[in-house]
Amino acid sequence: MHPHPHGGRDAPPAVVAPRARRALTALVLAVLLAAGAGVAATWPQRVPSADTAYTGAETVRGRVSATTARTCAGGLAEDRLPDGTVPQEVECPEAAVALDGGGTAVVTVPPAVFHGGLGAGDRVVLSRYPGEAGAAPTYVWEDVDRRAALAVAVAVFVLLTVAVGGRRGLAALAGLALGGAAIAFHVLPALLAQEDPVAVGLSSATVVMGVVLYLTHGVSVRTTVAFLGTVAGLVLTAGAAVLAVDAAGLQGLGDEESYTVTLLTGALDLRGVVLAGTLVAALGLLNDVTITQAAAVWELRGADPAAGSRALFAAGMRVGRDHLASTVYTVAFAYAGAALPALLLVRLYSQPLGQWVTSSAIAEEVVRTAVGGAALAVTVPVTTALAAALVSRAVPAGAAPGPPGPTRWAGRAG
Repeated sequence: MHPHPHGGRDAPPAVVAPRARRALTALVLAVLLAAGAGVAATWPQRVPSADTAYTGAETVRGRVSATTARTCAGGLAEDRLPDGTVPQEVECPEAAVALDGGGTAVVTVPPAVFHGGLGAGDRVVLSRYPGEAGAAPTYVWEDVDRRAALAVAVAVFVLLTVAVGGRRGLAALAGLALGGAAIAFHVLPALLAQEDPVAVGLSSATVVMGVVLYLTHGVSVRTTVAFLGTVAGLVLTAGAAVLAVDAAGLQGLGDEESYTVTLLTGALDLRGVVLAGTLVAALGLLNDVTITQAAAVWELRGADPAAGSRALFAAGMRVGRDHLASTVYTVAFAYAGAALPALLLVRLYSQPLGQWVTSSAIAEEVVRTAVGGAALAVTVPVTTALAAALVSRAVPAGAAPGPPGPTRWAGRAG
C-alpha cells in the first residue's frame, strides 16, 4: 500500500522559486552588511570610566562568622520614620567577616539584610578602602555573595534546555551568549561613549538576530521571513521610541542607578539609555512573534496547498491576533513585576493615579509597553503578509513549476 500525502513526515517540502530566493538572499545580505557597518561605526575607540575619586575601593569576599544587633546614634534625615519623626537612636546591626585573604573585618549591615536572614556561614562581598598615611583600611558592606547559587541555577537551566531542546536548545543557548556578548562589548561601551543610541541598538540587534535565527532555526526561506519581519519591527520600534521618549520628556533618571551613572561619567543626558533599552526589550518579543507567524503560515499552506496568499494571510492573522493579545499582556505584567518597588511606594504614599503614572520610573515602563505593543501590532501583519506571498507561490519539491494542485501535502520551506 502506498502512503498518501496527507501531511505525513515524508511529504515533499515547499520550494520557493529561485528568483525569489536570490532576491531574499540579496536583501538579507544588504541588511546584515548595513548592520555590520553600523556596529563598526559606533564601536567606541575609548570607553569612559568612573572618575578616579570613585575607584579607590577594592572588592573583597569572605564568610560571616557572627552577627550582632546593636543601636547607634540617629538624628539624620534618612532616619526619618513614616510618621515624620526622627529617632535619636537607630538600629545598626554588624557582621564579623572572615576575609578570604586572611584577617577579619567588622562592617555595619543594612537592617533589611540583617532581618532578611543574614547569619554565620553566609558568603558576602565587601569594599575595602585603603587607609591614608599608613592607617588601617576601611571595610564597607557591599552585598551577599550569590555566585554559587547563580551558578547552580544557570547549570540547571542549561542542562534542561539541552535535554529538552536538543540541538536547537544548544543553538538557542549559543545565541543567548552572543546576545549577552553584544550588550557587554558593544551596546554598553557605545552608550557610555555617547554614540547614537538608535544606531547602536538597531545595528547590534540586527546582527545578533541574523546569527541567532539562522543558527537556531536553520537556513530557510521561513527563517528569512522571520528575520526580515524582526528587522522591520525593530525599525518601527526605534522610530516609535524616539517620538515617545521626546514627547514624554523622559531623561533616563528614574532610579538611583541612573543618577549614579550620571555622577560617575558626567553624562547629563541619559535618553539614549531609555531608547536602547526599549530596543533591547523589544528584540525577544519581535523574534518570538515573527518566527511563530512564519511557521504558522507554512503549516497552513502544508495543510491546504490550494490556498492562495489572501486565504493564507487571513488564516495566519487569526493565529497572529491570539499571539499578539497574549504577548501584549505578558509584556505588561513583566514590566509591572519589574516596577513593583515603585508601585509599593505609590501605595504607601497614596498618590493620585495620574501623578504616579506620569512619574519618571513608571512612565518609562508605560512607554516601553506602549512602544513594544505598537511595534508588535504592525509586525504581525507585515510578517504574515510576506510569508503568505512567498509560500503561496511555492511548489512541492520535485514538482513542475506552476500553481499547486488540489492534493494536500504538508511542506516546509526548502
